[in-house]
Amino acid sequence: MSSNQTQLDMPLGADAHRMRALSRNHRLDQVFKGTTFVFAMLVLATLFAILASLAVAGYSTFATFGLDFFTLNRWAANQDVYGALPAIYGTLVSSAIAIVIAAPVSIGIAVFLTEKCPARLRQPLATTVELLAGVPSIIYGMWGVMVLAPFLQTWFPTILPAGTGLFTAGLILAIMIIPFITSVTRDVLMTVPRETRESAYGVGCTTWEVTRYILLPSVKGGVVGAIILGLGRALGETMAVTFVIGNNLFFAPTLFGQGTSISALIANQFPEADGAQRSALLALGLVLFIITLLVLTAARLMLRQMDRKHD
Repeated sequence: MSSNQTQLDMPLGADAHRMRALSRNHRLDQVFKGTTFVFAMLVLATLFAILASLAVAGYSTFATFGLDFFTLNRWAANQDVYGALPAIYGTLVSSAIAIVIAAPVSIGIAVFLTEKCPARLRQPLATTVELLAGVPSIIYGMWGVMVLAPFLQTWFPTILPAGTGLFTAGLILAIMIIPFITSVTRDVLMTVPRETRESAYGVGCTTWEVTRYILLPSVKGGVVGAIILGLGRALGETMAVTFVIGNNLFFAPTLFGQGTSISALIANQFPEADGAQRSALLALGLVLFIITLLVLTAARLMLRQMDRKHD
C-alpha cells in the first residue's frame, strides 16, 4: 500500500471514530433526558396520587355534609358531627400570627448578620441560627408547654388565662420558622455585589437607606420566597402546635383563646379513628393539602408579578 493511500485512510478512520462517539453521546443524552423526565413525572404522579387518595377517602364525608363540612362550628366525633371550621380557622390564624412576628424579626437578623455584625461574631451567629432550624418540632412543643405557656399565663393573665391558645401556637411557630426565613434571606442578601453597597455608602447613604432602598428591593423576590417557605412550614406543623394550641374543638373567633388546627386535630384523633371519623379526618387532610397548594400558587403568582414590574 502506497504512502498516499495510508494518508487517505487515516482521516477516514478518525471521522468514523468521531461519528461513533457522537452517536454514543447522543444515545446517552437521550437516556439522560428520559431518566430526568421520569423523575419529574414521579413527582407529579406522587402529588396527584396523594390528592386522589385523600379525595377518595374523604368522599363519604363530603357526600354526607356537603358544604356544611366547612361551615359547621364544632367537631364532635361522639355525635358524628364534623365541622372543619374550627380547625381551618385555627390553622390560618396561628400561621398568620407566626408570619407577622417572624417576617420582620427574620429580615432584621439577616440584615444584621450581613451588614452590621462584627466579623468575629458573624459566622458563629449564622451557624447558631442554622442549628435552630434543625431542632425537632416536638422539642419546641415541650418547651412551649413547660416554659412559654406558664410565662404568658403569669404575665398576661387577662388575655391568656391558660397560657395556651392560638396566640401561643403562633408564637411557637414564629420561633420555629425564624431560622428558615433568616437563613434564606441572609443568603440572598449576600448575592448583592459589594460594589453596590460601597457605592451607596460612598454617596452618604445610611445603613437604613442602603437596606431600605438598595438591598431589599434588589432581592425582594428571594425574601418573599423565604417568607412563603416559612409559611408553608407553619401551615403543616403538627406536634409543636398540638402541645400549646389548647385543642378546643368549638369555633371561637379569637386571637388569644384556645382552638385547634387541622394538623393537631388529625394527630390527636387519627390513631383511634374509624369509619365516619376517619373519613372526616382524611377530608381535613385534603383541605390542608389544598390550602397549602393555594398558598404556594399565590406566592408563585406574586413573585411572577414582581418580576414583571421589575423588568
